[in-house]
Amino acid sequence: MRLTVIGTGYLGATHAACMAELGHEVLGVDVDPDKVAALAAGRLPFHEPGLGELVRAHLASGRLRFTTSYEEAAAFGQVHFVCVGTPQRGDSEGADLTYVDAAFAAIAAHASPDALLVGKSTVPVGTARRLADAHDAEVAWNPEFLREGFAVADTLRPDRLVFGVESVRAETILREVYAPVLAAETPLVTADFPTAELVKTAANAFLATKISFINAMAEVCEAAGGDVSVLAEALGHDDRIGGKFLRAGVGFGGGCLPKDIRAFAHRAEELGVSLGFLREVDAINMRRRDRVVELARELCGDGGTSARAQSRAGEVLGARIAVLGAAFKPDSDDIRDSPALNVAARLRLDGADVTVYDPEAMDNARKAYPLLGYAVSAEEALSGADLVLHLTEWPQFRELDPGRLASLVSRPRIVDGRGVLDADRWTAAGWQFRALGRPAPAGEGRRA
Repeated sequence: MRLTVIGTGYLGATHAACMAELGHEVLGVDVDPDKVAALAAGRLPFHEPGLGELVRAHLASGRLRFTTSYEEAAAFGQVHFVCVGTPQRGDSEGADLTYVDAAFAAIAAHASPDALLVGKSTVPVGTARRLADAHDAEVAWNPEFLREGFAVADTLRPDRLVFGVESVRAETILREVYAPVLAAETPLVTADFPTAELVKTAANAFLATKISFINAMAEVCEAAGGDVSVLAEALGHDDRIGGKFLRAGVGFGGGCLPKDIRAFAHRAEELGVSLGFLREVDAINMRRRDRVVELARELCGDGGTSARAQSRAGEVLGARIAVLGAAFKPDSDDIRDSPALNVAARLRLDGADVTVYDPEAMDNARKAYPLLGYAVSAEEALSGADLVLHLTEWPQFRELDPGRLASLVSRPRIVDGRGVLDADRWTAAGWQFRALGRPAPAGEGRRA
């Protein structure tokens, strides 16, 4: 089939390349000529494993092209996928639908009468109905469920497909688009517009709730002297709960979960339904960042947990702090609402000398946080540090040798904000080790 993908950001570029991989002819559309030129040359404006190779392969095959022209797109495509962003509004917690509305209006103005306009963006419930009523075109909604770092696999081998449709024709067209995926026995859920829109927002709300639940349990463990990692392991053996998203840490960030749960709660309130628990989910998540800042102050002060109530900015004044991580998650250069950079910036405002290292997100971090220091390697970041904060769970950081690193720092003290480092290994190498919701290891820092 001949498809267009409107919006060539993270979602759109991935969808366009993967649709070409499935055998379709695809035209990517964007209003940003620089982005279109870069993609047409095979250069991605962001980091996503495997996607650059896929884009270049299908530019070469001829199945993938890019343009800034809606007229060209309308003449080319039978099916038009809208993949533009829905950021949080500046004046409320609701979703900003400016880009969605503009994209639908632009393609609908030129599309043929038999074209199908398919929304993939995450939108408040009721958006698809409003757009279908506003434009003389058939609309469907096909929500995305991509994980940054796994976006290609999640598109080509998804765990489910959801079609929000109002006609047999629309469902038939989408079945043809996804024929290779459906042939692999991928589950398909066909739904009405509101349900299809709610699937994505409800899924994100549930995942955010699960993360904040285990982080709330980490708070209880700290107060009671328990170990949240053992608690999570025990909970995970219950197949009604499962172990995924039960690792306590500094919390979630990125361009989806934070703004999506806020927009979901906001839209529910507009409909007269209170989702107050999502407000607490958001509050717990933000408290995790506060706790890392508190731990940094404690360790840069007297290092004792008894100092928690008296922690203050002055305890990090002049301290050299190394932050491992800038992206909100590994295998990404996305720094939107990054817990790592939020903590780093707050400590810098408190007077600490903060140096950040991340394998992929350095350029984005420098642009957004120019007053922080940056290093070209983890070793350079740690050189002379009084404290190390591990805040993005890159595999490279788990593989670091704590014995060798102990000779680089001023004082071997580390906060594992992601709960993935081997506490015994770091402690045996002489490090004072802290992790959220876990007691200090027995005999920690015996070589310090």
